Amino acid sequence: MWVCSKLWRVRTAARQWRGLLPASGCHGPAASSYSASAEPARVRALVYGHHGDPAKVVELKNLELAAVGGSDVRVKMLAAPINPSDINMIQGNYGLLPELPAVGGNEGVAQVVAVGSSVTGLKPGDWVIPANAGLGTWRTEAVFSEEALIQVPNDIPLQSAATLGVNPCTAYRMLMDFEQLQPGDSVIQNASNSGVGQAVIQIAAALGLRTINVVRDRPDIQKLSDRLKSLGAEHVITEEELRRPEMKNFFKDMPQPRLALNCVGGKSSTELLRQLARGGTMVTYGGMAKQPVIASVSLLIFKDLKLRGFWLSQWKKDHSPDQFKELILTLCDLICRGQLTAPACSQVPLQDYQSALEASMKPFMSSKQILTM
Repeated sequence: MWVCSKLWRVRTAARQWRGLLPASGCHGPAASSYSASAEPARVRALVYGHHGDPAKVVELKNLELAAVGGSDVRVKMLAAPINPSDINMIQGNYGLLPELPAVGGNEGVAQVVAVGSSVTGLKPGDWVIPANAGLGTWRTEAVFSEEALIQVPNDIPLQSAATLGVNPCTAYRMLMDFEQLQPGDSVIQNASNSGVGQAVIQIAAALGLRTINVVRDRPDIQKLSDRLKSLGAEHVITEEELRRPEMKNFFKDMPQPRLALNCVGGKSSTELLRQLARGGTMVTYGGMAKQPVIASVSLLIFKDLKLRGFWLSQWKKDHSPDQFKELILTLCDLICRGQLTAPACSQVPLQDYQSALEASMKPFMSSKQILTM
């Protein structure tokens, strides 16, 4: 459980992003390119006042923009995706819940419009992403402290910048932190067409790792398989194919995976476990099936398999801001080298948020919805 001081900082940050408090907590000198005497600016934001069905509780509202203090930064949001964690947060079943009313969205990219007199690391025109979740990115503009931001190159694709702070970070850390994998080793994952799944495929390929990618069967399975293979996937199989006895012959031509990445749970996670090499690890980072992970006693005893969990927000708490910035720069380097691209995306204007929310919750949706401002 968080101590009171940490909880206060989370709530204060949430108020900053909602425009309910000046980000610095005091009135500082006028910001660069910003008139402190001007009428309060108004911004459009997607706000929810209570938890529930996102299509019913999220509303497009006008909010006042907080004044810019000496250590604050005013930004214009450029693009912000709708992630499963955003939906879960609005529904009220996520590990981190902001104080209500809150602006939706945990991820996105913004352009600096103005900076306070004490800000030294940012300037107007820079691109930035949130340093932490729960800050509310589904809005046209925001004011917050410099420490709440991480600068990213403004010459990378907009969709890559907008989707950089969550899924690729999760993918990279899971590939690096649980097993000491070497080039030629294999990794198996389910939900392979998700944002994290697509990032896993590309980062693994950049590291010389071979991937077995499990997806649900669907009418356009060949189209999906071709797209994932174009990202670097070596094998794409369906959940049904994973359960067949013939899978035992699959590993005659490649090593059994020492790492499994589970975002589904239920039967799918049980099948992933069955494919792991002795001593391997399955990391769970999501539960799309809303069913528990079931591991047979024999697999745990005779194969000594390990079950672990991963949550990026907890990783950030356990590591310094500089370590997270280093992770972001590592991923930006992969983007610049053409080894990491954004997931398949559909850009939707902010005012059309209802259709974007509905699309993001449909089954078999392979295109991530990105709100543009």
